[in-house]
Amino acid sequence: MANDRQDSAGENAAADRESGQSSGGKRDDAAELTETLTGRLVSAVKEDAAVSRRAVLGGLGLAGASAIGFSGSVSADGEHESIPSPHGASGTVGEYQSADFDPHSFLREFNTGTVKEENGQRVREFEFSASLRNIEIAPGVTFPAWTYNGQVPGPTIRAVEGEIIRVKFTNGQEHPHTIHPHLKNVNPRMDGIPQNGPGVIEQTEEFVYEWQAKPAGCHFYHCHSMPLKEHIHRGLYGAMIVDPDPERVRNNPRDYINYHGPMTDELRAELVEEAKLRNHEHRADEVDEMVMVMNGFDTNFDGDNEVYAANTRAFAYGVANTDATEGEWTGGETIKPIQIQRDQRQRVYLVNAIEFDLINSFHTHSQFFDYYDHGTTLKPTHKKIDTIMQCQAQRGIIELDYSDHQPGLYMFHAHQSEFAELGWMSFFEVKS
Repeated sequence: MANDRQDSAGENAAADRESGQSSGGKRDDAAELTETLTGRLVSAVKEDAAVSRRAVLGGLGLAGASAIGFSGSVSADGEHESIPSPHGASGTVGEYQSADFDPHSFLREFNTGTVKEENGQRVREFEFSASLRNIEIAPGVTFPAWTYNGQVPGPTIRAVEGEIIRVKFTNGQEHPHTIHPHLKNVNPRMDGIPQNGPGVIEQTEEFVYEWQAKPAGCHFYHCHSMPLKEHIHRGLYGAMIVDPDPERVRNNPRDYINYHGPMTDELRAELVEEAKLRNHEHRADEVDEMVMVMNGFDTNFDGDNEVYAANTRAFAYGVANTDATEGEWTGGETIKPIQIQRDQRQRVYLVNAIEFDLINSFHTHSQFFDYYDHGTTLKPTHKKIDTIMQCQAQRGIIELDYSDHQPGLYMFHAHQSEFAELGWMSFFEVKS
């Protein structure tokens, strides 16, 4: 018993030292990294709208942002839009100027709509509109986006398996748009493509989409108007979560597991409990759930991204000297790490919405995770991995356990190194 207490005391002391370092020297080191990369990225993109990704990366290898040496007028929208853009406004490195989109709030926001019963069928209703909006993608750098509900990514839709998802869509933007769901949709009229149903929805027009919420999993929606690469790249996409129905799992457990052995009562019960832990009407609140949509932005419209992010804002989950090390976070401007509790199960709904690059990835430092490809199974499709690759529209569920880790900062990022240097680099801050 005495030895156990000594071991525990030693572990606690080590954890306290690690926590102190994370708010001192190690935090300062992480902040210096984030701010250096952010400053060089912002300087390169702001100084010349025609700068290529190759030039930005070349600038990152120089001694400082001032050595990049670009010149010219500031604009990210070229001839694509007529609205003025504040692209290039001055700002403090580490601080975003606009709080109209908060990636830290978006991270844990799930839109569950309005629920009603119709003829014994459960329906979730949502309202979406398309509009043009300048969004801030790096401190002081804006991008002329096409948006669902004024944001990129669009709202995260959440429903329960077997329900009807009903979306009233209004197009307030001059280009024709649709909403295409990556679901098992049995009615071609509702597929959200130009060739079926109402086709594209023109400016001021409305259409009501109805989709069956199945299969359970992590899914994707996006505009399917032509040219696809522009409508997706400009921001018309988002995540859609379909929670498994525990009773459906109980009655049809093999639909949720890649397994051909005997279905024991114990295994069935285990699957039902896992379904409840993924269902927001049952026990999902016991898990720290997050949505990360990996995206990129071609600021000069040359078919190559210059800025990368998870949830739109470059380095938003990094560390900056402008943040606080204690207390509650407020506002949407500050770069800061994702705070998680060490003893809580962590779940990331990961979606790749990248355009112009064939593949994206998610890599954790000092940690391995279980991965559920498309989230359609209740047992992992990959166990104990630290990197997962996704092509465009691929998605999945990542589950992490930091219960045996010391408090402190743990990096995660794309393992395409240039993506990480151009904005897709982040930290979890594990709290005891």
